[in-house]
Amino acid sequence: MPSAVAASAVSRLPGPQWAVPVLPIVAVVALLAVPTPSAGGMTLADAACGLVVVCAAVQTVRRLRRPLTRTAVAVLALPVLGIAVAAAGAATPGDAVMGLVRYLQVFVLVPVAVVLLLRDRRDARLVLWSVVGLALYQGAVGMHQFVTATGASYQGATIRAVGTFGASDVMGMATVVSYGVVCAVGLALGAGASAQRTAAALCALALLAPLAVSFSRGAWIATAVACGAQMALAGGRRGLKVVATVVATGVVLVGGFGVGAAVVQERLDSITRVTDTPDQSVVDRYTLWAAAVDMWREHPVTGVGLKAFPAYRDSHASVALSSASDTMDAGHSFKRQALLSPHNMYLLILSEQGLIGLIGLAGSWLALLVLGLRRLRRAGRTRDCALAVCGLLLWQLVDFGYADIGGPSTALIPVGLGVAAWWALARGATSVPATREAVR
Repeated sequence: MPSAVAASAVSRLPGPQWAVPVLPIVAVVALLAVPTPSAGGMTLADAACGLVVVCAAVQTVRRLRRPLTRTAVAVLALPVLGIAVAAAGAATPGDAVMGLVRYLQVFVLVPVAVVLLLRDRRDARLVLWSVVGLALYQGAVGMHQFVTATGASYQGATIRAVGTFGASDVMGMATVVSYGVVCAVGLALGAGASAQRTAAALCALALLAPLAVSFSRGAWIATAVACGAQMALAGGRRGLKVVATVVATGVVLVGGFGVGAAVVQERLDSITRVTDTPDQSVVDRYTLWAAAVDMWREHPVTGVGLKAFPAYRDSHASVALSSASDTMDAGHSFKRQALLSPHNMYLLILSEQGLIGLIGLAGSWLALLVLGLRRLRRAGRTRDCALAVCGLLLWQLVDFGYADIGGPSTALIPVGLGVAAWWALARGATSVPATREAVR
């Protein structure tokens, strides 16, 4: 009892002490700003993910009470069965271990740890603002790359903004900046201090330019869907003002200042140019999708096994597949990067884990979205966090139609899923004033 009283007193002290439990999550976000070697492998952000899990486990043991209810356990643990079955069917023990660890890290362990560490919306707001800060930094690096032609190669010119992730992870900066836009829009639309809304709106507008010069069609589509949904959920004149401001900013950036106008327009046109002279990247993407579906048809229940897509790819893909993409940036020479996944998370799960895996993972995400949107209706003064985290989850679900896990930026995905799970499942998420209660 004395220790509980002391802990409660510390949590009420002024200053930064209140933020200590959530700092491991912020560390994951911050370490994504550190440049990573193009060879891949474990990154500092991945190591910080392990720290998040350890801190959550220690805090749970110290509380000496059940941290998750049956509803939370059912939703968050739903993917485990499919992942375990697919691991058992992997081609080699090494693939089984690596695939199992990666999937559990991204979709189970770290999201659960984030739920356990977040106590109230002040903690959640700190995480959301840290994502915005990371996006501003990566966006600034990306804009410098675009202006000085020191980014990744695109149509023969090194103008593609990739931030610190390099040409080996061209989606990295686009993912981070998109997360920042969605977080900032949610914070700007939600109820709260006027200064916060103004700062968030300015951040969202500042991030539009680096998002444009990332030339990532999937990120554009997912961001448009997520932000449109946020504005619709916010309703009223505030949403209309944001729409008008975003449109005006886009016109000024692309039309007035010419921020990649011709390239952006060509990239937008290519989204719908599927049957009428599509570029090779579109051909490769749809060929890989067809190969993934063909694998699933041969192994409909359990899939071909974790990390087995590359081994089955050539026997299921048509001759239209180029098998590798060209990558180059200002600091590295030209090289061919093998296409080892279908670039669609749902089809990757379906091909490697079958229906068991897809039902588990997609079912968990859908449950979080439904529960999160249901809580949004009665959010009250917590709408800033609510709109932001619901937008993040929706962005991720849409983007998974054009991308999958892989690369250093993957460490940001479990943070977004964890914050969304906290909003959907934690008692303290909707309390005003916020409480530090456990999961409902």
